[in-house]
Amino acid sequence: MTKEIFDIVDEDDQIIGQAARDQVHGNPSLIHRVVHILVFNSQNELYLQKRDINKDVQPGKWDTSVGGHVDKGESYWDAAVREMEEELGIKGTNLKYLYKYRLRNDYESEYVSSYHCLWDGEIKINEDEIEEGRFWRLDEIAEKMDSGIFTPNFIDEIGRYQKL
Repeated sequence: MTKEIFDIVDEDDQIIGQAARDQVHGNPSLIHRVVHILVFNSQNELYLQKRDINKDVQPGKWDTSVGGHVDKGESYWDAAVREMEEELGIKGTNLKYLYKYRLRNDYESEYVSSYHCLWDGEIKINEDEIEEGRFWRLDEIAEKMDSGIFTPNFIDEIGRYQKL
């Protein structure tokens, strides 16, 4: 397996170096870039993925529709398009940029660029990364918000989205 290398950025999201995945995870001083995509259907239901139990971060929890790292030299936009296809088999759709923010916790620091996608077509999950996936009603997500089944990053993301 090829070692994943990410751009490291400063507080202003300017590239200052590169580091491997295993260096940025566990070191909050190394800020790296990620993308999140919120995939809605025409009934305004949000697709969530359940992270594979073998993932190194938040295994077995429900998470944003699509989430992934931006590879070294890659733009946020290109990473979003790539991750949509890799994780859910979705290609050729119109992504809408939502916002960008910095997320920091005890484990890592990320610049997150978030996008919206409207999709009623087939979804084919990447079974190497995702245990299962389904569309959720927003009230159903709200009812289960304190149950511990969602990743902290998703809870943060949905809160930001609902403030738009």
